[in-house]
Amino acid sequence: MSTLRVLVADDHAVLREGLALLINAQPDMDVVGLARGGREATQLAGRHHPDVVVLDVSMPDLDGAEAAEQIRAQCPGAHILALTRHADQGYLRRMLRAGANGYVLKKTAGDALIDAIRTVSQGGTYIDPSLVGGLVARAMASPDTSEPVRRRADLTEREEQVLRLIAWGQSNKEVATKLGISVKTVESYKATALEKLQLRSRTDILRFALAQKWLSDDADPE
Repeated sequence: MSTLRVLVADDHAVLREGLALLINAQPDMDVVGLARGGREATQLAGRHHPDVVVLDVSMPDLDGAEAAEQIRAQCPGAHILALTRHADQGYLRRMLRAGANGYVLKKTAGDALIDAIRTVSQGGTYIDPSLVGGLVARAMASPDTSEPVRRRADLTEREEQVLRLIAWGQSNKEVATKLGISVKTVESYKATALEKLQLRSRTDILRFALAQKWLSDDADPE
C-alpha cells in the first residue's frame, strides 16, 4: 500500500499538532511537514513534495490563497485542500481560483478531513457539504450561464458523462469503473471535453458543472 505524504499548515499549534495525530493515525497517510504559516508551507512543500497540502485559509505572512498559488507553481503534482473556519462563499471561490482541490470547514473536520484528503489525492474535488447548496443556488441565480449552456451542446454524450462524474468528485479510475471503460479512455474523453469547453482543471470543471446545475440535490451524476 502506497502512503500519502501530507503537509499540514495552520498557525494554531494545538490544532496543527492535533491534525498531525489524526492524519498519522491512518495506515495510508504520513505527515511529512508541519508549517506555522503560508511562507513556511511553500518552503516545506518545495523540500518534501507532498501528495496533499492541507492549508489554513488565514495564516501569517501568506494567506491560504497566496500559498496555494506558490505551491502550485513549484509542486504541480501536489493536491491542495483548504481547511478553514470561514463558511463564506467568497473565501471558497478565492481558494478554488488559487488552485485548491478541496475546501473543508474546521467545525466538520475529523472523518470529513480524512475523506477529503483521500478524495483530492485521487484527483477528485471535495467541497464541504454545508457549502455545496450555496454554490448551486448562486450558479442557478447567475445571469452568466448562457455561454456554458451553449458550449455544453458541443459535448458528446460520453464526454458529458465523464465530466459529470468528475464534477461529483470521482477519480478517473472510479469513472472508468462506473462507465465500463479504461482509465486511458476516460482521460481521452476528459481532455477532448476540456479542449472543447476551453477549461483547464478540475476546478474549472466544478465551476462549469455548477453553471449547468449538475450538482443540485436532484441532479443525476450519470
